[in-house]
Amino acid sequence: MEGMDDVREVLPHLAQLSNAINRGRLTERAMDSAGLALDRPAMTVLLSVHLADRPLRIGEIAERMQVVGPHVTRQVQELERRGLVRRIADPHDRRASLIEPTEEGAAATDRYTTTLMGWFTEAIAHWPEQDRTDLGRLLRRLVTDVSERLTALDADEG
Repeated sequence: MEGMDDVREVLPHLAQLSNAINRGRLTERAMDSAGLALDRPAMTVLLSVHLADRPLRIGEIAERMQVVGPHVTRQVQELERRGLVRRIADPHDRRASLIEPTEEGAAATDRYTTTLMGWFTEAIAHWPEQDRTDLGRLLRRLVTDVSERLTALDADEG
């Protein structure tokens, strides 16, 4: 299959990067600097809600995270309890609610992302500008293509 060797060569590096981020102390350090005592799934929900351009339904959050709705519901309930997100009425469906960050949740998420961005910026600061630009462009493309492919797979299974 064309391109298989390229993927085979890159895949171990993606796994190593994922492990460094997820199992390393980077996420914990960023949460500590944000003053957040959350587990990773709750932080991911908070980040998804904060980075959205509008309030989201539970199903939309789950789709963005590629997880099932009940998992997100539990995390949202915990974030609500901590005052980091709130439910608002869905103007298009009175039976449904939307989730948005509170001021406190948005501020904490901003501190968290600032810490992460600072770390990644420092890690690649010595790269030529074109390499940094290419990395951003290619990562956006990879995430878009993988997300579209996963959505298509979910649709085929449903």
